[in-house]
Amino acid sequence: MARTHSRPVRATTLRADLYGILDRVLETGEPALVERKGKQLLIVPAAPASKLSRLEKRPGFITGDPRDLVHLDWSSEWRP
Repeated sequence: MARTHSRPVRATTLRADLYGILDRVLETGEPALVERKGKQLLIVPAAPASKLSRLEKRPGFITGDPRDLVHLDWSSEWRP
């Protein structure tokens, strides 16, 4: 069973922010716990989110095949 670290939200909160809660579940992969009439329900994504899909984008970092860096001509940048 999936684990959740968030507090349960009441059904009225779920109704007021349904799409926001569903989007958070999809983006983070963390289940949402909902309480209704003293019972708890768990909203989980059907397919678990990939760990790689949750990585934060880092602009300025090199993307692509690192082996391509070996073949770059840096001679115009080098100053003795």
